[in-house]
Amino acid sequence: MMKNILILALSLAYSLISFAQVDKSDWADGFPEGCTSVTAGRLATADGSVITSHTDDSHRTRSWMDIIPSITHPKGSKLSMFKRMSDDSLAMPAYKHVPVGEIPQVKQTYKFINTAYPCMNEYQLGVGESTFGGRPELQSDAGIIDCQRLIQLMLERTKTAREAIELAGELLKEYGWSDAGECMTIADPQEVWHLEVVGPGKGKVGAVWAAQRVPDDHISVNANASTIKEINPDDKDYFMVSDNIYDVALENGWWTRAEPFRFCYVYAPESRTSIAARRREWRVFDLLAPSLELEAYAENYPFSIKPDEKVSLQDLIVVFQDYYEGTDYNFVKDITVTDDDGKTIISPMANPFMPYDMNKVFRINGGWGWRGERTIARWYTMYATIIQCRSWLPDDIGGVVWLAQDNVASSIYIPVFAGSEDLPNSYKTPGRVNGYTRESAWWAFNRLGTLAAQRWGDMRKDLEQVWQPLQKDVYGEYLQLEKNIQEVKNEKERGRILTDFTMEWGEKVVSKAWKLGDSLWTKYDEKF
Repeated sequence: MMKNILILALSLAYSLISFAQVDKSDWADGFPEGCTSVTAGRLATADGSVITSHTDDSHRTRSWMDIIPSITHPKGSKLSMFKRMSDDSLAMPAYKHVPVGEIPQVKQTYKFINTAYPCMNEYQLGVGESTFGGRPELQSDAGIIDCQRLIQLMLERTKTAREAIELAGELLKEYGWSDAGECMTIADPQEVWHLEVVGPGKGKVGAVWAAQRVPDDHISVNANASTIKEINPDDKDYFMVSDNIYDVALENGWWTRAEPFRFCYVYAPESRTSIAARRREWRVFDLLAPSLELEAYAENYPFSIKPDEKVSLQDLIVVFQDYYEGTDYNFVKDITVTDDDGKTIISPMANPFMPYDMNKVFRINGGWGWRGERTIARWYTMYATIIQCRSWLPDDIGGVVWLAQDNVASSIYIPVFAGSEDLPNSYKTPGRVNGYTRESAWWAFNRLGTLAAQRWGDMRKDLEQVWQPLQKDVYGEYLQLEKNIQEVKNEKERGRILTDFTMEWGEKVVSKAWKLGDSLWTKYDEKF
């Protein structure tokens, strides 16, 4: 009997410890290495869109996605909250979501696009995300709301970025943050904000957070490091903060009133030491504002900058495909061969998307040590979004999520509208938990990207010949649709048209990805 009680007690203790800890399966050497988000105000973009974005760079998150409709809930309903934990019992590494509590449900929830990190609702509220970690002492074992759930709650219950931040503050104060430090980049048709959240400490319910608005004519980026520095809570146009933002810092001795308060150094100082994060910050700013001539090894960059030229969707596609080619930080630049003319060139076998074990084979070294460099484009991206919010269009048309599967460097974006009602079956088919299947859209692009990387110097040209003109076709037809559909006054009819467009292009690019992968097998047999 006593033995059973002891086993039960130890099991309970282990369970509590597990729930208290943040799963760091996607981290490297104690640093998060997943997700890049670029944002842009409406005066910084070529067409006046407000933009947020997200690469879900993960070795475990789900690859399937769907659209959750608006739902009326019975009075007294509850909504379950979950703790995300590693699950290695399935065909591939994944996460399981363990219930940890409930909160009251609201009467009506809004429709939203349900990617692993939900990304847009029917009112053009869009959200991106990037983990920055923060001080481990801040991790709470008492909170029940994590990042994925908080984003879902924002999209289900609010219509603007400010409302979303206010809701986050209220819910986290009452039910508590259970995650590591996270940045959520929240956009609506008027403005875009970065919301950075950390826990209040062990045994405490609540959160510490700061939100800063990106100026309308600026762009910004979060790449796994806290970037909010000085704050001015009195400037309501540009800042929103939790009411405990100074108290927690004072109680823990992380700041005194005699020194400047900088959020990132008070609550996530180690994140500013990560070259994997800082290099991406530099690269985004250098690509879009090269005139600033920013230093690639700087510890800090401005929270936001004005781009040299107004930023287009096509510009951001290029940014997210980047792996430092043409710079000193292209970590495969020394994998060279001599060509037929006697010139030293980068080998066509040089692969900027090598799994880490291959880096050791080639004795790769760079700013990120033996891992080389943490590039923006990544082989373990599950999906990527570029989200446009447009004030001059109805919500169902004005909100559009440009969605790509797997590694953006070998993929293509299709539009999913705020008014879209469904996605192709292949997008809704789980791609990891059951293993390889030709029924899954994600596997079409994952296979293609993995193949192309094996002889990237040559195969990338095959991809470009197909994807570049097709991306132009998608965008051209999208512009024509946007123009024509404004004449359709019936919202249900518009929804049908928008859904049909998304379904048609989704099925088309998945089919093309399978065929393109097959052609690479054939063309390059015995060459990789």
